[in-house]
Amino acid sequence: MNTTAHINILIVEPSSIIYEGLNRILSGGGLRVRVYRAENFDAIEQCILSKKINVAIVNPSFVQNNEKGFNSLRAGYPATSWVALVYAYFDPRLVSLFDGSISISDSPESVIQLVKQIASTENKETSTQEVLSEREIDVLKLLATGLTNKEIADKLNISINTVITHRKNITQKTGIKSVSGLTIYAVVKKLVSLDYLSE
Repeated sequence: MNTTAHINILIVEPSSIIYEGLNRILSGGGLRVRVYRAENFDAIEQCILSKKINVAIVNPSFVQNNEKGFNSLRAGYPATSWVALVYAYFDPRLVSLFDGSISISDSPESVIQLVKQIASTENKETSTQEVLSEREIDVLKLLATGLTNKEIADKLNISINTVITHRKNITQKTGIKSVSGLTIYAVVKKLVSLDYLSE
């Protein structure tokens, strides 16, 4: 990771006390950071677009009743890493949707270390892999559920040739040729959940 570059961090947290404390830890931890705040879920996307957010630290209560919206955000902005800010009990499955988690009882040093680690991992991944377009992600999700090219074309209201072109692009960008490999890729990248595949 380029140590001279700033890490743009978004904190999505309704409590001013918790936001201010986390902001102070991040700003005073020897990292070059710019910290932004969103007080609700709807403000996240606008902030990611305008500030080029590297790491979003999110109170999981915002995701609890909007997993679909959260998964859509993750898929739409793969360059952003997502960290759960946990200070109440949340279903472990919900917390597993994130790339990492911070507990309110963690030491400042461990918070800094996690942010450093996630920011550097994110930079490596985005530099070695091209990002799938929104339509390619749609095709990949349907492909992972076992649909044929014709079924995908019908579902997305596009031609079979367009589906084939998207599949070629997906294979080229991911380096994965088999349907089973692409399904595993979709699960690992959290584009689809195992529950979604079993429906």
